Amino acid sequence: MNISMRHILYQVRWFLIPFLIVLAICLIIKLTYTREEIYFYVNALYSPWADNAAPYITNMGSGWTVVVLGLALILYNYRFAFLVSTANIVSALVAQVLKRYFDAPRPQLYFKDQLDRIHFVIGTEQLSLHSFPSGHTVSAFSTAIVITYLCRKKQWGLPLFLLAALVGYSRMYLSQHFFEDVTAGSAIGVMISAIWLYFADNWKFLHSGKWSRGLIKK
Repeated sequence: MNISMRHILYQVRWFLIPFLIVLAICLIIKLTYTREEIYFYVNALYSPWADNAAPYITNMGSGWTVVVLGLALILYNYRFAFLVSTANIVSALVAQVLKRYFDAPRPQLYFKDQLDRIHFVIGTEQLSLHSFPSGHTVSAFSTAIVITYLCRKKQWGLPLFLLAALVGYSRMYLSQHFFEDVTAGSAIGVMISAIWLYFADNWKFLHSGKWSRGLIKK
């Protein structure tokens, strides 16, 4: 088995192209506006229906969602379950190392003297530390790009990208992260997962017959 990085990037093109376009736009926004300007602009765009939806959307990037997805994939394809789960583990480890290294304050702590200006979603636990990068965003983008790679219809990459982007936005909406946390999280999830696919999916045993089936699919 000899899967090149070029092949992997081509397989995820429906995800990668819109991601790179949006990433470039995000970098322009970051260079144009300050952290405070971006945060308070996003924070002012709230509504009752979004308050109700955001916690559910953000949970799509949680570790438990990855666990459930991995267990579901085991039923049908061991290779798929392995690649999705291990890509998430590797990218999450990178994110956690960076979180501890930067030890950046989250919005609640960063704006501790301006809390009366902030809209918080009722019932959401507000954390204070380890803001950079956004772990939920790393997980969402890692999962999305790996599933795009595994899907037969690569066009699924576009809606998968949109779902991952919604998870990232929900982290800002819930005042858990800053714009740069989410932007960096998306890049880490995509980059680390693509590199992991290059190494892991070249392992011959993953392409053997027994790894192409699952617990209920023989």
